[in-house]
Amino acid sequence: MLEPMTAKQVVLAEYLRARRSALKPEDVGLPPDPQRRVQGLRREEVAERAGISLEYYVRIEQGQNHRISEQVLDALARALDLDESGRSYLYRLALPSPFDTRPVRPDHEVSELLRSMLDQWAGTAAVIFDRNQDLLFVNTLAAALSPGYVVPGNNYVEMMFGTPAENRSNERWRDTASDTVAALRFHADPDDPRLQQLVAKLTPDPDFAAMWAAHEARPFSSGLAPNFVEGYGWVELPFQVLDVPDGLFMNVIVCEPDSPAGFAIEHLLARLRAPDEFDESDAPQSEASAEAGAEPSAAAR
Repeated sequence: MLEPMTAKQVVLAEYLRARRSALKPEDVGLPPDPQRRVQGLRREEVAERAGISLEYYVRIEQGQNHRISEQVLDALARALDLDESGRSYLYRLALPSPFDTRPVRPDHEVSELLRSMLDQWAGTAAVIFDRNQDLLFVNTLAAALSPGYVVPGNNYVEMMFGTPAENRSNERWRDTASDTVAALRFHADPDDPRLQQLVAKLTPDPDFAAMWAAHEARPFSSGLAPNFVEGYGWVELPFQVLDVPDGLFMNVIVCEPDSPAGFAIEHLLARLRAPDEFDESDAPQSEASAEAGAEPSAAAR
């Protein structure tokens, strides 16, 4: 009798099938075949490239193999042309990890020391969140950047797909949403009930469903995010995501002083220091300020 598949084995099987389907024959040096009826590579082509038997590969792809050696994983990563992030994700799905042994904690706690440190960063916006992208702690400047959205208890992925359908047509939204979903898949634990709850809630959204089914997996990194600053307008804010203790992450907005982003932060700080004295008519307005809407800022991620 076959042993029941764990959530990780199910995801591993799905990931291998998705990566196989995403590869074109010409991507791996095979001649294009107009008669090919399979999207991507065939199972036998992956098995041959990895130097393993077709039967063994089929068992892995069907989640029936419970122990895979690092040598085989390395061969599969090469066969599927995985980048460093994809290789890391493949290893985490297939090999035992700390997620399998550490006790489940329903709620992460941000240490008082870390909270105190971020509160003292008066000129730096910072947010602490977990592997499911649930926000745990938000300092004053970060809360002011996206009032009503970036607050503890909210979730980055839910906020991203809370954007109305009519505002999703631009390429920037799709890129940011894709990165958000890829980071959720890369960092979250498939056995975590919170992840399962989040995915079930968002799957009816066709954009989320398509991005989740693509099985892209990338870690949090850095980049530019458009953000509407009240009284200033739209501005690109540079962000960097850092690891912090207890498996948590910190998103930090880091701006050069004499840059549009730096001016926007200074404008917001002036509002926070003296809200009753600040004159909006003196604030510079970006050309895009008229486009401000009700959707959440992308600077959250």
